[in-house]
Amino acid sequence: MAGLTVRGGLPILKLPSGSLGAAAIAAQPYSSEVKPRSINLAAMKRGKGGRSSFSGDVVTVFGGSGFIGRDVANRLGKNGSQIIFPYRGDHYKMMRLKVVGDLGQVLFCPFELQDEDSIRRAVARSNIVINLIGRGIETKNFSYEDVNVTGPAKIAKICREMGVKRLVHLSHINARAEPKTAFMKEGSKFLKTKYEGELAVRSEFPDATIFRPADVYGQMDQFINQIFSKLLRNGSKVPLFMKGQYTVKQPVFHSDLVTGIMNSLYDPEAVGQTYEAVGPDRFAMNDLIRYMFEQSGRNKEEWQFEITELMLEPRTFAKAFFGGVMPWGGNRTWNQFNIDTLERMSISDESEGLPNLTDLGVKLSRVVDKMPWELEPINNYKYLIIEDPAEVPKIDPPTPLGFVEERHMIAQRERGLINLLPAGIV
Repeated sequence: MAGLTVRGGLPILKLPSGSLGAAAIAAQPYSSEVKPRSINLAAMKRGKGGRSSFSGDVVTVFGGSGFIGRDVANRLGKNGSQIIFPYRGDHYKMMRLKVVGDLGQVLFCPFELQDEDSIRRAVARSNIVINLIGRGIETKNFSYEDVNVTGPAKIAKICREMGVKRLVHLSHINARAEPKTAFMKEGSKFLKTKYEGELAVRSEFPDATIFRPADVYGQMDQFINQIFSKLLRNGSKVPLFMKGQYTVKQPVFHSDLVTGIMNSLYDPEAVGQTYEAVGPDRFAMNDLIRYMFEQSGRNKEEWQFEITELMLEPRTFAKAFFGGVMPWGGNRTWNQFNIDTLERMSISDESEGLPNLTDLGVKLSRVVDKMPWELEPINNYKYLIIEDPAEVPKIDPPTPLGFVEERHMIAQRERGLINLLPAGIV
């Protein structure tokens, strides 16, 4: 048999003997005999660090177009990670994320939360997966169970099967099997499913790192937008459960939460750990809301700002119901506002003594240092030019609560709406 060879004796074409004039040339499938090998991404690191380098990490970020997802994407691009963004719906919503990394470092992958094959494609080449998918309201397509339990469990299961090394999952500070209640008899369904989602993720991926954030504030967030939403307030009146006097909140700055997530990716002690992502100070809801409205130019004297009792404001419940059932505008127009949102706003942030962001080396930002800048876009008087510094209104900052004060508030809250009666009647 005649044939063609390259230097070294490896045949590349074989010609059948006895029929050189015929055009019968058989190709040999030598390439199929080569066994695939696993790729060590860490050995492929390139550059000195930064967006034009490759850190050796390929990270899939579910929910990358959201409030927290955008910040995480920017940090990942900054340290030279290659990022895969699974998305559903219109891909144009993801285009703003192309600039977080250098050319070829930012990739997009269509997926559906119910489709395991699409999830598998999204994580197949990643050694880190971050699940930031979340929804404050239920829709006709996705229930709380779908988003908070079934979806995360499916992602965790596939990550384990595909050999993903690190998985980060986002929960809620008040996620409990039986969450505290305000006016809903069975408590928040959102918080219940968040807790069930934690258990489901732990069952499928025991080494997952779980974060339990309190209300996260920053520009384009849900916390500030919900507080100032017309669905909550009635004109200049802001209804709060028990006027917010017995509800304690511990909001966390968005950059602090993202720093904690990033630090956990490279901390071996974070494997299989649950962290509480809360701010450094605890405030009475009443005092915090008062500060936010005054800081945005909406005080009692000029804007007739007033905090009223939520249980005496049927209009707010009607608007919350409307916001939860509307088939459009749930995120950008109604800011994911429904009756369950009112319930979550009406209960205090409670710690279970788990590690927090400071254990990950995060220096926490205080509300009085960050909130004024975050409220500037909605400041009533931002168009004014103040020439004399003496004309700048003096805003009293919210007062952080001490241990004794908070215990007294908890005891008072147990009395219920009786607290709203004048002192002489009770």
